[in-house]
Amino acid sequence: MPATMEPERLSDYFSRQVRKAQRFRLDDLPLPGAALIVVGGGHEFCSPDYVVRRPEFPFHAVEFVAHGRGWLTLEGKRHALDAGTVFSYGPGVPQHITSDPRDPLDKYFVNFTGPRASQILGNCGLPPGSVARVSAVSEVQDVLNNLVRDGMRGSADAGILCATLLEYLTIKVANLLIPAGVRPSTASATFQRCRQHITTHFRRLRSLEQIAGECEIDEAYLCRLFRRFDLQAPYQFLLRLKMNFAAQQLRDPKIRVKEVAASVGFEDPFHFSHAFKNVLGASPDVFRRLPRP
Repeated sequence: MPATMEPERLSDYFSRQVRKAQRFRLDDLPLPGAALIVVGGGHEFCSPDYVVRRPEFPFHAVEFVAHGRGWLTLEGKRHALDAGTVFSYGPGVPQHITSDPRDPLDKYFVNFTGPRASQILGNCGLPPGSVARVSAVSEVQDVLNNLVRDGMRGSADAGILCATLLEYLTIKVANLLIPAGVRPSTASATFQRCRQHITTHFRRLRSLEQIAGECEIDEAYLCRLFRRFDLQAPYQFLLRLKMNFAAQQLRDPKIRVKEVAASVGFEDPFHFSHAFKNVLGASPDVFRRLPRP
């Protein structure tokens, strides 16, 4: 019988030592007889003083580091955390997680229960209390972004969507796991460094030439790395980040389109509107009239 959860129970385990976070709880477990139930999850940008120390945890959990550095102690064994690290824990597994104050953690987590919880972790090579690395940070991050988004929407099907994405996540992790003691290739490490630079500075970055120059890499090689590891061009990735940020800004009716354009580095509002429509399928004015989810 899957565990049930009082509304405040999971929130007691949400850290308050974060700069910002997107987190959700699925309090009304819609599938009491289901084999796998997601009870919560989120994306946390940790504070420099982030510390979590738990002697136990009521659910199974998977955490994934997208950026930053820190340290993890599971069952008395200490591990370094950086981009690409994935780890799991569950009932009976104590955890101690700290963030490097010079490079705070940016990480995801998903908490779940049910008869299949231990099985899917074992199948993907990540049984409770284990730590591993993946070879493609962006692929795992994309799955977790979708899971957090669907969990935060809280629709009637959120439980089914999140459980399905969790299954997909574990299969994805299994296919991307790097054997213990093996570090990512130089090409993979260079790609992750460049991708993180774009993610951090996307609002001011304007061109492929600027990205390559700041990352100290040849433009053609940068494009090859993105085609290999991310299946898109670096400038496409940059535009997507800009337009996703712009879409959030446009939800505020007091902010003019011209101001939103300037906030993501576009001096010409017409050029911005054209790029926005190409990426998101609607002009800024039409997007503003769309109903909010």
